[in-house]
Amino acid sequence: MPSNTTNQPRESNAKLRCGSKLGKYRLDRRIGSGGFASVYAATDTVLGIKVALKIPMEHLVSQDLLDEFRREARMTVKLEHPNILPIRDATFIDGHFVIVAPLGETTLDERLKKRLGFDRAIDIFEQLLSGVAHAHQQGIIHCDIKPENVLLFKDGAVRLADFGIAKAASTTITGSGTGTIGYMAPEQAMGKPSARSDVFSLGLIAYRLFSGCWPEYPFDWPMGGYSRLRRTAHPDLIAVIRKSLVINARGRFKDAAQMLSEFEKVRLKAIRYAKRNRG
Repeated sequence: MPSNTTNQPRESNAKLRCGSKLGKYRLDRRIGSGGFASVYAATDTVLGIKVALKIPMEHLVSQDLLDEFRREARMTVKLEHPNILPIRDATFIDGHFVIVAPLGETTLDERLKKRLGFDRAIDIFEQLLSGVAHAHQQGIIHCDIKPENVLLFKDGAVRLADFGIAKAASTTITGSGTGTIGYMAPEQAMGKPSARSDVFSLGLIAYRLFSGCWPEYPFDWPMGGYSRLRRTAHPDLIAVIRKSLVINARGRFKDAAQMLSEFEKVRLKAIRYAKRNRG
């Protein structure tokens, strides 16, 4: 990754076309686009493997963003965990800043548009929680945990993407380190993220997985879909979710590792409860 971008030619992401090549990568299809970047499924024509290319919008690729991303990426190199998506490469290719990662089958956001059974829901949440717990134990917070950043693979693996990318982008673009509206804790919206903020985002995802509804601000308990949550989830599992969604950060789990510890105590009980209710 170059230390200076002033001599780098830039083109709009809109000029990228599926079927065209970017260095050794052939762009197969665009699988996502947001305010920060476009994401493509691509083929590495040298190695013959499928990858995901995240390409930030050219007007956002400033020296500040590169410096912040470089700093965050170096921190997250140590996050080797089966439930955290690794960054394979990050460099300029044909004037575009390209971040290369393994290609998932779909995102949790897409998967949630179809019916999801309890067994798969609790498996997804356990894997996601394990990945975030590992990061927190390394002293690293994500700052933008949301279904679009949770990737599902054909072998059943769940991996959280954008460690480093999410924080670098939000810090340089907004100047406050905030994440995505609708998925973040109140204190994070005020520019004060912490591990407890990631816990809140995990709680929102858990609530959606087990109730079928997204909690909405002001997050007063009980929230929409609570009657279904009670039918689906054991009271002890509901207690874990509720504690993660306490408005005052001090009332939550201190980090995902503590939340995972409590979750593991109720996991089997929750599975048996759901199985009895199905019967």
